[in-house]
Amino acid sequence: MDDQWLAGVDGCPGGWIAAFVAPTGDTVRVRVERRFADIVAAPEAPAVIAVDMPIGLPDRVGPGGREAESAVRPLLGARQSSVFSVPSRAAIHAPDYGAACAAALASSDPPRKVSRQLFMLAPKIREVDALLVADPALAARVFEVHPEVAFWRMNGEASLAEPKKVKSRPYAPGLALRRDLLIGAGLPAAVVHAPPPKGAGPDDLLDALACAVTARRLRTGLATPFPDPPPRDRHGLRMAIWA
Repeated sequence: MDDQWLAGVDGCPGGWIAAFVAPTGDTVRVRVERRFADIVAAPEAPAVIAVDMPIGLPDRVGPGGREAESAVRPLLGARQSSVFSVPSRAAIHAPDYGAACAAALASSDPPRKVSRQLFMLAPKIREVDALLVADPALAARVFEVHPEVAFWRMNGEASLAEPKKVKSRPYAPGLALRRDLLIGAGLPAAVVHAPPPKGAGPDDLLDALACAVTARRLRTGLATPFPDPPPRDRHGLRMAIWA
């Protein structure tokens, strides 16, 4: 019997929100950890970690970022703006926004700066990247996912009509739609409807749970990569979103 824990992870104001789930059943543990490394080394020892964060950084990018972003955007309809264009490795590792834009302009075709929203994620992208580059064996456990692609899969491969947020504030109809999908995917209603832990918002909790649903798909071999097969970066890391 497969009794190993799995984890769905999303970045949040307090660091990282992780939903630890058993491969089947109702057991779920949700908590916020300050560092991604704390999830990798968690007592649950998750066999699969499905994280909403870019993994695999290209040396150069074309229009729309990596192939991964270009592959999933058409699936999401009005939600495709939730998929950010990931710039080059040099741009992600730049020390400040100006340097990141300069590096991005020099490594993109057509030349394109880094969005401020993406640059705000750069420290977390670097955090995951550093762990995987230092320990390549972790790539067998850690996979890039995207909550909206997970919800697309849960919704019968149809894009969702309602957003999670409107004008940066939680949007109740969109949250309710996603809660229904998570419950339909087998997660317990008590967890799905629970308040988020300190350091995370309601949308962060739902995103982590969506990632956990994909972690289960990864564990059972049902998840597929976008694109398929995944290209790899200079360190051999897969550049694909799994769902």
